[in-house]
Amino acid sequence: MCDLPEQQWRKSSRSGSNGGQCVELHPAGAIRDSKNPTGPTLRVALVPLLDAVRADRLR
Repeated sequence: MCDLPEQQWRKSSRSGSNGGQCVELHPAGAIRDSKNPTGPTLRVALVPLLDAVRADRLR
């Protein structure tokens, strides 16, 4: 289980509102499946990841 403060998780704006595949983000650099909040989390360096995604969109 993740030791990050629960109140700081937020749903990704790209997840939509239809109850489907949802991703939640934490400001400490973690990602989780909103349908399984007690499940595994992925910790990433968000700034380099977001920079790479933005660069790919600009191609």
